[in-house]
Amino acid sequence: MTAMVKEQLLESLRSSLRALFAERHKGGLAYARAQGQVDGYMQALLDGGVATQPELLSLVSQERARLQGPAWSSISGWSTKAA
Repeated sequence: MTAMVKEQLLESLRSSLRALFAERHKGGLAYARAQGQVDGYMQALLDGGVATQPELLSLVSQERARLQGPAWSSISGWSTKAA
């Protein structure tokens, strides 16, 4: 498999992830369908040896952060110490 083909397959996954994240707030059947498609596509990439699990996790994390912001952030003035 060439690097170009792999990049095209990963770009297709990015596109599917954008659709999934767009449907997230709507819920319902469209979201379930998008989630199933992304799940199946990622499994096929893993089974075909196209991508590794760490590569896919990184791609999903990057795409989610690009669309929805960081997964976590610091809260100033907050402490875990008991009062």
